[in-house]
This record gives sequence, C-alpha cells and structure tokens, in this order.
Amino acid sequence: MNTDTKQNENGPKLALSRKEAAQALGVSPVTVDRLAIRGLLRPSRATRRPLYAIEEIRRFLKETTGGIERGVA
Repeated sequence: MNTDTKQNENGPKLALSRKEAAQALGVSPVTVDRLAIRGLLRPSRATRRPLYAIEEIRRFLKETTGGIERGVA
C-alpha cells in the first residue's frame, strides 16, 4: 500500500486507521494493538479511535529495521 499517493478530499492522508496501519506494515490489526501497548508504535488519540501518523509508521520502521520497508515511503 503506497500511502503517499492515497488522498482524501483535503490532500494526502496524514494518518492511517488501525486496519490501514496493519496493512501498511504487513501485520494483523491485533499486532498493531500489541505494538501500541508495548509503546513501540504511538497512536494519536485526538479522536475516539486511534490514528497512526504516516511519520510515526516511518519512525517505527526506521528504528526497528534500520530502514523503510513494505511500501511505506
């Protein structure tokens, strides 16, 4: 999933839902929850449901794998 080209009516998406974050990382939504509980992936709680900023996903990938992988560029 190339999140940079995915847009909403106001321009490029800045954050992903739990399910979208899981797809971008190539893991299950439950794994995204576990990463958040462990403090490895930090969601925004500005709304009722957690949102994962694209930059947060990039940070997580960089810190855990040494680079950006799996289509999140």
